Amino acid sequence: MDSLELFFISVGALVFLLYLIKLIACMKIFFPKTWYPLPQSFFTSLGEWAVVTGGSDGIGRAYATELAKHGMNIVIISRTEDKLKKVAKEIEETTGQRVKVIVADFTKEDIYEHIAESIKELNVGVLVNNVGILSSKIPCRFLDTDDTDRVISNLINCNVKSLVKMSKIVLPGMEKRQKGLILNLSSGLAKFPCPLYTIYSASKVFVERFSRGLQAEYKSKGIIIQSVTPYGVSTPMTQHQRPNIITKTAEDFVRTSLNYILAGDQTYGCIPHQILGWIMQTIPLQVLHSSVVQEKFLAFVRQRVSENTSYHG
Repeated sequence: MDSLELFFISVGALVFLLYLIKLIACMKIFFPKTWYPLPQSFFTSLGEWAVVTGGSDGIGRAYATELAKHGMNIVIISRTEDKLKKVAKEIEETTGQRVKVIVADFTKEDIYEHIAESIKELNVGVLVNNVGILSSKIPCRFLDTDDTDRVISNLINCNVKSLVKMSKIVLPGMEKRQKGLILNLSSGLAKFPCPLYTIYSASKVFVERFSRGLQAEYKSKGIIIQSVTPYGVSTPMTQHQRPNIITKTAEDFVRTSLNYILAGDQTYGCIPHQILGWIMQTIPLQVLHSSVVQEKFLAFVRQRVSENTSYHG
């Protein structure tokens, strides 16, 4: 066998190995229950209580309900007391689990001492850092944002500071018990520099980087820290988009995403969002950032909002 023939055989073997690795990665995404099975008592083995920020609506509410179905007592934190009490009653009646309500506005900075005091006696096994806000209901350029200074302050407090402060409150107990789970809600828009959602997508980049760095620090302590990066989910924050093959209901997305808890420090949470993530990574930034695409996207969003308002109303 001459050296050229050996070279081509080696290249062929390497290509085969690379595609085999990709195939296995795909199989893990399509069959998470086979590759990442969770014991029935997984969540309750971490602790009695789950804390969910932004738990009165959308994804947060879905996480609170689903974790209660898995046998956990729930702490839901949000700024609207009436909505919190309504959700708490529904969860208690449907699951039989206890639900504790904490009223706190995460756009403010003086709330964490009260939260820490309210949960200090609880055996918290799961923290879901879900709370977040958009810079504008309709995507727009940075200088077109209404009341920009207020938006900047509120968004950083809610999307960035809340994540760090809540982790600081809950992590010491998890480290002491050598077990725990922290799920941090990022966004598919954090995967590329995203015009028209510039502040929001940048804040979600922080969520992902903070999560993955923190997991590296505390994985050896028995703590799982995962960044969850969905694309379309029908929630009040997204104007109740009509569910379809890409846009999931909050309940469907959360139920699916929990199957990927052992899949690593980052997950898209469901198969359609993973596939969309792959597709978005193949599109050159020059295309995504072009003025033509931005204008087309704005027109598309305005049309969808109009349709979804009619659908929800």
